[in-house]
Amino acid sequence: MQSYKSTCCYCGTGCGVIVHKDKQGRVTVEGDPDHPVNRGMLCSKGMNLHYTVNDQSDRLLYPEMRFNKNLPRQRVTWDDALERTALVFKTLIDKYGPDSVAFYASGQCLTEEYYVINKLIKGFIGSNNIDTNSRLCMSSAVVGYKMSLGEDSVPVCYDDIELSDCIYVAGANPAWCHPIIWRRVEAHKAANPHVKIIVADPRRTQTCAIADVHLQLNPGTDIVLNHALGRILIEKWRRGQ
Repeated sequence: MQSYKSTCCYCGTGCGVIVHKDKQGRVTVEGDPDHPVNRGMLCSKGMNLHYTVNDQSDRLLYPEMRFNKNLPRQRVTWDDALERTALVFKTLIDKYGPDSVAFYASGQCLTEEYYVINKLIKGFIGSNNIDTNSRLCMSSAVVGYKMSLGEDSVPVCYDDIELSDCIYVAGANPAWCHPIIWRRVEAHKAANPHVKIIVADPRRTQTCAIADVHLQLNPGTDIVLNHALGRILIEKWRRGQ
């Protein structure tokens, strides 16, 4: 049995996993008990990571290529597939220039993978046309951080959960989307009943189950709510409250 430590790729929480591989090549996954994020816990997505590797029924196990759009896929070697891919890129770049190429990457890439793909598109091909789901889903947060704090840096960490007296959830459902983080919130709330949880969302989601206040605002009025909260905080700060 061989074991390797890695990171779950399904969301941005960053849970640590231990991957086990037996002599028959079968893979199993468990939570890393020493990892500071999930402390051995995994959600349903993380617990089922290994099925994407073990399931051989509907996965491509080798490169396939279609020589004509009307022809079926045929098995080819890795060298043939890579050479064909490179030739298509080269033909387009020679004819239309580097900006005719664009990459759209996954939000589940690790830092090292982002580095390599950026080197390929920007450093080698010479195009700036790359985007990822990571940027799209965080672009508004980046603008907010830079305008308010002067830097695109999240000013909190997971350990702040256990130090909080009030948790405000706006338009999100972490009970489903980031369950490991929400388990820590639930545990903190259970150990400290005075902690207040406020959820602002038109929907009544599973996250609302432990909320002290559910602000079921009308869709499109969240900006008004946040401006009002900001004004109250500024006024209280000015009065020294």
